[in-house]
Amino acid sequence: MSLFVVGTDTAVGKTVVTAGLVGWLRRDGIDAVGIKPCQTGAPEDDDARFVERVCGETAAATCGRRLGPALAPAVAARETGTELSYDAIRDHCRAAIDTHERAVVEGIGGLRVPLTEETEVVDLVADLDLPTLVVARSGLGTLNHTALTVEALRERGVSVRGIVLNRYEGASVAERTNPDVIESMTDTPVATLPPVTVGDGHGLAARGAELIDAVASSLPVTFREK
Repeated sequence: MSLFVVGTDTAVGKTVVTAGLVGWLRRDGIDAVGIKPCQTGAPEDDDARFVERVCGETAAATCGRRLGPALAPAVAARETGTELSYDAIRDHCRAAIDTHERAVVEGIGGLRVPLTEETEVVDLVADLDLPTLVVARSGLGTLNHTALTVEALRERGVSVRGIVLNRYEGASVAERTNPDVIESMTDTPVATLPPVTVGDGHGLAARGAELIDAVASSLPVTFREK
């Protein structure tokens, strides 16, 4: 079964989790692909290419539209005079899902980020009808954001398979208590992923195996397939 990796916010670690999941699946001989519906902040930010470099294969990821401004897709399109079609974004995702054994779709920011003038990221999540993994920060302040994200998904009839607290070190009381509290608040399994140094540029490919190993050892197999 394919997955949609969503986040409580931007820069919480969705791309790291997506790359690790895709690499883990491909390492097990499964034809898996990471899907980025729309990329903003390009070319400096390119989540699909990050997945490709971690996996060491260009076939490991695909991306829909790429836009320059590091803004919500709808805002970036408006600022650049670009027409952004929700149907085209959705159809690109569905085509990639249909032509691979498994797909891991990565969200853009949080659920309420404007995707096009008429839609938000949560609309795409609901329309693709995939189970989700929620990626969240580990420290103080994550309880509210995580619980609201899970609530918003369930209100749209979306299954939440698990929650990943990223960059978990257990360095504070908040971090150490958050996994159990979030599991109790949301009635959802919680896994913790320690910080992974992936480097950049030429160093990324060499560290890709470390990232995949970290995700494979930190996340239960039920998070990727159930």
